[in-house]
Amino acid sequence: MTGKVVLVVPEAPGPAPAAAAEQRKLAKGGLRLGILDNSKGNADHLLKFVVEGVRALVPIASVVSLRKGSVSLPAPKEILDRLTAEADLVVSAMAD
Repeated sequence: MTGKVVLVVPEAPGPAPAAAAEQRKLAKGGLRLGILDNSKGNADHLLKFVVEGVRALVPIASVVSLRKGSVSLPAPKEILDRLTAEADLVVSAMAD
């Protein structure tokens, strides 16, 4: 008996790459990197490796590293405002 097999992949298609004009340009001094530690165990270690990896790829002008007070609560407005003002890109991580 022969039959037809239909495979369904339940994933959304990946976003199309941004056009060159839409890609963010690095300032002459380098990237201002923001780090948001969610306060879970080992998140600070993971984020340290992320910073080192980014630093190996692009020039970094500054790093602002902030930590949330509680893993279960969103970052306070003050932290988000500071990251917005001082960073071009923000990386947040969870770990255990």
